[in-house]
Amino acid sequence: MTQPHSQSSALTHVTTGATGSESRMVDVGEKAASARRALARARVRLPAGTLRGVLAGAGPKGAVTEVARVAGILAAKRTAEWIPMCHTLALDAVRIEFHERDGDVLEIRCEARCTGRTGVEMEAMVGASAAALTVYDMTRLSGTGSRSSRSSCSKRTAGRAGHGAGSPRRGPSGARTGAAGSPRGRTAAGESLG
Repeated sequence: MTQPHSQSSALTHVTTGATGSESRMVDVGEKAASARRALARARVRLPAGTLRGVLAGAGPKGAVTEVARVAGILAAKRTAEWIPMCHTLALDAVRIEFHERDGDVLEIRCEARCTGRTGVEMEAMVGASAAALTVYDMTRLSGTGSRSSRSSCSKRTAGRAGHGAGSPRRGPSGARTGAAGSPRGRTAAGESLG
């Protein structure tokens, strides 16, 4: 019989058994469900001069950002099929946004939310990564230079650790605020994911 590492262990998905280390799915059955949110980002460096066309829906294979948005949402919903030890979560929402950055870089932001017993960081990261890979696939015919870079989880709320670094806080009115307590920026489409 395997004995799980203590809760303070850095490797929560590893147990020590008779044959050494063994992988395991963390038991979250005793945890209370709570509202959870995570924001992940991925970046794709595009061939010079193609970023504005991509954002305008004029990619070589069609509306790049809309196809990538759908790919990211579908991937986030199926994270447990990609990542073996992830729990299957009933996501409440997945939002994906695209932002222009300097040097022909497209930043993809994926927000995942649910009410559950475990966090949604992996769902947000898988969503952002799948959207980035889709952008890469749909722009690679534009010339040399397309490459996907990094994905990272930049914010999370709820769970044992509470607010992650850079996570939004709530002001007196209940509205999300930045680190200094000022209202966060808005976009024409509503609240920004960043």
